[in-house]
Amino acid sequence: MKSKRETVDEKKPMVTPSSSLGPTCLPSAGHAQIDAVGKDPLMLSSPLLRSRQLLYDELDEVNPRLREPRELFSFFSSRGPLQSPKWPIECEVIKENIHHIEWVPPEPEYFYQPTGDEKVPEIVGEEQGTVVYQLDSVPTEGAYFTSSRIGGKRGIIKELAVTLQGPEDNTLLFESRFESGNLQKAVRVGVYEYELTLRTDLYTDKHTQWFYFRVQNTRKEVTYRFTIVNLLKPKSLYAVGMKPLMYSQLDATTYNIGWRREGHEIKYYKNNMDDGQQPLYCLTWTIQFPHDQDTCFFAHFYPYTYTDLQCYLLSIANNPIQSQFCKLRALCRSLAGNTVYLLTVTNPSRTPQEAAAKKAVVLSARVHPGESNGSWIMRGFLDFILSNSPDAQLLRDIFVFKVIPMLNPDGVIVGNYRCSLAGRDLNRHYKTVLKDSFPCIWYTKNMIKRLLEEREVLLYCDFHGHSRKNNVFLYGCNSNSRKHWLHERVFPLMLSKNAPDKFSFDSCNFKVQKCKEGTGRVVMWRMGVINSYTIESTFGGSTLGSKRDTHFTIEDLKSLGYHVCDTILDFCDPDQTKYTQCLQELKELLQQEIHKKFSNFGQDMDLEASWSDIPLSDIESSTSGSDSSLSDGLPAHLLNIANELNQKMLLKKTKKKRLQTRKQRNEQYQKNYLMRELKLAEDTPTQLSGREKGTSLDPPLTSLVLPKNKETIQTQLSGRDKGTSLEPPLTSLVLPKNKETIQTQLSGRDKGTSLEPPLISLVLPKNKETIQSKKPGFTASCSPKRSTNSGLGPAPDVKANWPRTRYPATRKDRSAVAAVYPSLHIYTYP
Repeated sequence: MKSKRETVDEKKPMVTPSSSLGPTCLPSAGHAQIDAVGKDPLMLSSPLLRSRQLLYDELDEVNPRLREPRELFSFFSSRGPLQSPKWPIECEVIKENIHHIEWVPPEPEYFYQPTGDEKVPEIVGEEQGTVVYQLDSVPTEGAYFTSSRIGGKRGIIKELAVTLQGPEDNTLLFESRFESGNLQKAVRVGVYEYELTLRTDLYTDKHTQWFYFRVQNTRKEVTYRFTIVNLLKPKSLYAVGMKPLMYSQLDATTYNIGWRREGHEIKYYKNNMDDGQQPLYCLTWTIQFPHDQDTCFFAHFYPYTYTDLQCYLLSIANNPIQSQFCKLRALCRSLAGNTVYLLTVTNPSRTPQEAAAKKAVVLSARVHPGESNGSWIMRGFLDFILSNSPDAQLLRDIFVFKVIPMLNPDGVIVGNYRCSLAGRDLNRHYKTVLKDSFPCIWYTKNMIKRLLEEREVLLYCDFHGHSRKNNVFLYGCNSNSRKHWLHERVFPLMLSKNAPDKFSFDSCNFKVQKCKEGTGRVVMWRMGVINSYTIESTFGGSTLGSKRDTHFTIEDLKSLGYHVCDTILDFCDPDQTKYTQCLQELKELLQQEIHKKFSNFGQDMDLEASWSDIPLSDIESSTSGSDSSLSDGLPAHLLNIANELNQKMLLKKTKKKRLQTRKQRNEQYQKNYLMRELKLAEDTPTQLSGREKGTSLDPPLTSLVLPKNKETIQTQLSGRDKGTSLEPPLTSLVLPKNKETIQTQLSGRDKGTSLEPPLISLVLPKNKETIQSKKPGFTASCSPKRSTNSGLGPAPDVKANWPRTRYPATRKDRSAVAAVYPSLHIYTYP
């Protein structure tokens, strides 16, 4: 008798669960089987039917469509831990988890007002101070990223801070080996004074701006001074009132107080001990800690780490409502193997036509890892677009949002300010073809390229931070089309009206500079996205409206994300009243700007005539962004390979370097000849005597070296008997560079007897004479650059011929000589 399971299996095959199926679909026969299952109430109630891919409607009837296999793309699980960040294997990482609470100060935090009496401490250095913290695992110059692992460097993590000598020891204990941390060295130069050195971006010697570190063993009611000694930018918002951020662990746990602006006697000035390569700048400030034995943190701006992002995305993935219209995918893996996340936010469409009609909006952040304000704006945008607000629902109905919340997770993890682990600024390489070196950028551009093939991309925004200007503003691209003239300025003008106390339209710039051709906004604009922007948010605060002279808080940045959503709705409103008003206002603003420019030059212009024909690039100044030349070029690992190849090529060229003059060449050949003669003398036995007729017992003629003199050298062989050679071996005939005939008289010979040595090598000079050597029985061509009729010497009854012209010998002539006389080797000048 068959079991119940066998009976069920015979009726209909079970559908494999999605976890084992993978991204495959059932064949057409499978659809028929599912339909049969839907009609069988026994199968509906059977506990053996475990597939999560079957869709049910309200009547519990099985829909023959398969559910999208979400688990295949789900990176988070409520039952499992988050993915741990991967670090370069050179980096030491402490095991503690660093977490900060979010908090909004109840009162505005005003800028510091310089008094002019701020102290400018002289840099002492470790020669006169005491090093109390120093990283020893930072990659050296010329190093490049090779591999990564969770937890970074293997082995035991040693304590870098000094060991306290007792409870009375008030030395601060520093630490920065955690996510986004950046501190290279701390030197104690006074009882309560410390000089701090920031670590440059990994695998570079540049970009010191972002800082984030921890101090322990504090004392309250004592004034401490911290001085960062190796900043690189000559201008900074610290010079106009910006304060550093401080976080007290005791305040957070006891009073629920988070990050706040602190600091007095703030001064930004040039370092008097620069390294000679590039000028360095210092930031100094004083502070009083609120508690004894507290753990405090200092940061350039509100940190937002890779783990913070993953926690936020986990909450979305576990939200049953938000996960219906927000799909989380992996865009790619970074160099270190960390996931670059891509979110697709849109409401499900009722028909394919409705889905295809939706326009796209692309948003990204943290291509520069030290600009954490971009993440907080992105956080505010996602909070709103994923909410149940009517405006958010409307946006999801009419748009497809592609969101990349963290483009450079590796840089964020290791605490870089600007670069990835390739040692390059990713926002200068959107035109790259090096997919393996810049995967985050390459896949982002490729995703947008495919998106443009499917639908119109209405807007591209890349969120950044700015260290030298207050407020929020953006960089755009001037449209060259008269049809869309000034249209690219409508969106930022609308945004300035929606956030008048934060966004400054006057600070916006739309000039496309050559050095910015590799940025995201310019590349996307050239791909066809008219409204392509870089939104810059200050590290400081606002100088506008009700928030004038106050620092931005986390809530201010989040609200800007909401204002971006609000502005998109205004920009696409079917009622074009706002759009038309903004265009008219832009024209008036531009007329005023043109009039101002011409007034400065002392010229008059009829603004009612052809003012719109003036190129906008002539009106605007250049952007105040960072110099892209600092981060151009090949990635660090390829640059290292290129340098090695260049060095090898230089060595090769040095070895094969040709001599420059004929004199040098002759000297070199003579030197080589003498070396060969010495070797030959060692290997050749004593000369044989008593030759017979027809036998050549002379040593071989190895070389004819032609000197630069005009004398004729005659070699006379005398005192010979027939068939007997009494002279020493003739090893070299030195021929002059003149027009005289070289005659070699050989006496005491019989006809048919050769007393000359065999010709082994002839070295011919670059002169205009032709050397003829004639011997009974053969004629050889010895110079490929001369007439092929020359012999070893002139015949007795023939006048020597010295042609002035040169005729290069053919390859055929050479091969013929080598074939007839195998012992003949022809040497020529190169």
